[in-house]
Amino acid sequence: MTRPTPKTFRVKSFGCQMNVYDGDRMAELLADQGMAPAADGADADIVVLNTCHIRERAAEKVYSDIGRLKREDGSRPMIAVAGCVAQAEGAEIGRRTRDVDIVVGPQAYHRLPDLVARAARGERALDTDMPADSKFGALPGRSRRQRPSAFLTVQEGCDKFCTYCVVPYTRGAEISRPWDAIIDEAKALVDGGAREITLLGQNVNAWEGADPAGRVQGLDGLIRALDRLPGLARIRYTTSHPQDMRQGLIDAHRDVEKLMPFLHLPVQSGSDRILKAMNRSHDADSYLRILDRVRAARPDIALSGDFIVGFPGETEADFEATLSIVRAAGYAQAYSFKYSARPGTPAAAMAGAVGDAVMDERLQRLQVLINAQQQAFNDATVGRRTTVLFERPGKLPGQLIGKSPWLQSVHVVDPDAAIGDIATVDLLSAGPNSMAGALAAKKAA
Repeated sequence: MTRPTPKTFRVKSFGCQMNVYDGDRMAELLADQGMAPAADGADADIVVLNTCHIRERAAEKVYSDIGRLKREDGSRPMIAVAGCVAQAEGAEIGRRTRDVDIVVGPQAYHRLPDLVARAARGERALDTDMPADSKFGALPGRSRRQRPSAFLTVQEGCDKFCTYCVVPYTRGAEISRPWDAIIDEAKALVDGGAREITLLGQNVNAWEGADPAGRVQGLDGLIRALDRLPGLARIRYTTSHPQDMRQGLIDAHRDVEKLMPFLHLPVQSGSDRILKAMNRSHDADSYLRILDRVRAARPDIALSGDFIVGFPGETEADFEATLSIVRAAGYAQAYSFKYSARPGTPAAAMAGAVGDAVMDERLQRLQVLINAQQQAFNDATVGRRTTVLFERPGKLPGQLIGKSPWLQSVHVVDPDAAIGDIATVDLLSAGPNSMAGALAAKKAA
């Protein structure tokens, strides 16, 4: 059945920051075809569900969202399922529902306009290829209007093959975008109003490329080049892998003022036995030694991590080792999850499944410790004078919410503050998830 070419769109992204970036790029692709964002997402002519496959039941959530898109009169928009669920389960989506018109993987979304045209002709449009050509070269230029803080993907894919993870199968092998393409996109983001850029990658610190002089550079070299970009005030990067945390990048935290004092470096477990079963390339001691080197370079750095509780075979002693590494690391924040078996990964076939009740109890204990560390970190910053980049309005009249250098949410009520400002703020009080502050000097940067 043919249908009119869409005139309005909505892109709904789930999961990681890279999905947010991909969602923004798909929106720019559709806008480049003359479509406009729908004022009300429910009334869009096409809805793109940009999915994440990391957690259990991700596919079921997609089908629930598809069902909710049906309108009262029985009609529905054109529906595209994009992202990692599309990559992992593209053929199955087509078998399970006739309501999806387009299925496109994360390495093929630059072909979305062609897929929309095929769907408008009544064809089922499926593209989960991982083409050798760079999708980035086929994407339109960045939008002229940017949020104060913008994402920029510099690296995709993963060669680490952790036994629990689907990323190597849904995003492919590690690739690094070329130097010039990254610099050009960063310039476009800054020209559009971005004050802060977060460099993204599945293993962002594995990025490597040749600079204009032909010299091979790591992520630290790229950061040092971005440091010279006029108008760019802040640089961040995520997510890093301990294997690729080289000294040059650590030194950049000491040398580059625009590089914010924050590092997200997942460890996943404190048990060497579990780390080996996960196929992580580090042990607990080597991970902590990396943190020591980082803190020596930047003593005020805020550290963040990821933890999986209940990996197959995890004993109480293994879990206690995780609590020990958290105590030793001293995180400003961390993310913790119950193990979720992903079909097709080696861990899904491992013996020694940990029961849900045990996982729940361990996760609660871990989160109590993590939350206490986060509160302690926030408390320790009370009384500091620092800079805050205001990103969005708050719920109260005249309230703005921004980020401190340590990635804390900071609330300020002041009529003289404006979104996009980087202002000097006194941190007055700390909650578990945010800080309250007061403007000390206006437009300090």
